[in-house]
Amino acid sequence: MSRTDDFLKEIIDGNSNKGDYITLGSAMLDGETLPNAFINVPLKTMNRHGLIAGATGTGKTKTLQVLAENLSEKGVPVLLMDIKGDLSGLAQPSPGHPKIDERHEKIGLPFESKSFPVEILTLSEQDGVRLRATVSEFGPVLLSRILDLSEAQSGVVAVIFKYCDDHKLPLLDLKDFKKILQYATQEGKEEFTEAYGRISTASTGAILRKIVELEQQGGERFFGETSFEVDDLLRVDDDGRGFINIIRLTDIQDRPKLFSTFMLSLLAEIYSTFPEQGDSGRPELVLFIDEAHLIFNEASKALLNQIESIVKLIRSKGVGLYFVTQNPTDVPEAVLGQLGLKVQHALRAFTAKDRKAIKLTAQNYPDTEYYDTADVLTSLGIGEALVSALNEKGKPTPLAATMMRAPMSRMDVLTESELGALLAKSKLAKKYNEEVDRESAYEMLNKKIEIAEAEEAKEKARKEKEALEKAESKRRTTRSRSTRQNPIVKVLTSPTVIRSVLGILTKMLK
Repeated sequence: MSRTDDFLKEIIDGNSNKGDYITLGSAMLDGETLPNAFINVPLKTMNRHGLIAGATGTGKTKTLQVLAENLSEKGVPVLLMDIKGDLSGLAQPSPGHPKIDERHEKIGLPFESKSFPVEILTLSEQDGVRLRATVSEFGPVLLSRILDLSEAQSGVVAVIFKYCDDHKLPLLDLKDFKKILQYATQEGKEEFTEAYGRISTASTGAILRKIVELEQQGGERFFGETSFEVDDLLRVDDDGRGFINIIRLTDIQDRPKLFSTFMLSLLAEIYSTFPEQGDSGRPELVLFIDEAHLIFNEASKALLNQIESIVKLIRSKGVGLYFVTQNPTDVPEAVLGQLGLKVQHALRAFTAKDRKAIKLTAQNYPDTEYYDTADVLTSLGIGEALVSALNEKGKPTPLAATMMRAPMSRMDVLTESELGALLAKSKLAKKYNEEVDRESAYEMLNKKIEIAEAEEAKEKARKEKEALEKAESKRRTTRSRSTRQNPIVKVLTSPTVIRSVLGILTKMLK
């Protein structure tokens, strides 16, 4: 057998599947595409997480789009975090192009033009279904990690949550949390000290500054009601296709703390809500996190530990996480080691640092006698990638340079009118876009403070009245004493005695 025949046999044997699968494209050898040497990813391993990496303009977003489309067709809902704003075109069919036809002829796969069921979500003021969560749903541990608090400050947050639980004070938004922090060291200082111990003003001040920083990144828009229910990410349309939920994040690229806040709260909610799946043969939900370096570059050590824990545990819930970034080195090794599917587009070797990164990247892929991996990484064309997946038994498939198939949907954004029409028929927009500001800790504490102040004013007025009455009584007593005469003086000064004395004095003078 020739070298090509040996390679083909290895690829075909490694990518044969008994169950359902997604075809990414066809294998390449020595720069030539081998028709029908399909590179397949078993659907049952799509909850083993993955990585899509490569330099700008090499085709990462199109690969993400292809995976999302095929998952949707298999009835698997998808959540896309759209940092660059170029994924909304999934809602419209591809207009087609001669180059697309040429590519698919090389691959040996017919090209189909299709649109997909899409829901547009938003964390900010952009149009879309509003995503929110309450402070209570976050809990003290996750909130402390998001704010990057010290151990002492985290203890204060835990006490605040305990107080609110004990007194049935809902913590819905950030103004609720700021109010209770203020109350703990001012109006409610004695109450807190007696029941929970003294709360340090230095600690509450530091926490408040962290909250202000989060607010400046748009956190006040995220925290509140109506809380988004993660089960709404699992919808399918009337044709049984999974909804592709696209979160528009184009206006928060410079606010990584808000991005991290949302992502961790979402993953924590999914993990606590979804049931254990076992070996179900298909994922329940697949998440794609574009520009993943925005999370990892800005994350504290505690936050990274939280991400690593969730990545390890959440696949048991039937959830797959896929990180999209320029270089695999953007992803921590503890996370990278958990990723089953790796699609590596071209890297550029402009500097010594780039060349070092390429060598490190090559070490993340299975050894192969057919490629010099480090060399291939710099010679891949647009829409070509090195692919390593897991087969149905969980073993890595042979590494293959792959001509990737083209997306079936439009590779461009929706127009304003198309976006408006999409949102107008959204059932989730009607459910979540009405703002709710019910009575919570902020209003309840203000009312409590008002009542306390009213009682204090009433008590002060009572004491002032008592003091006035006491002073008036004392004044009357003093006056009474000054006008009351001694009985002897009264007799001596009576008219009769005075006349008698005057009469005696008159006689004596005569």
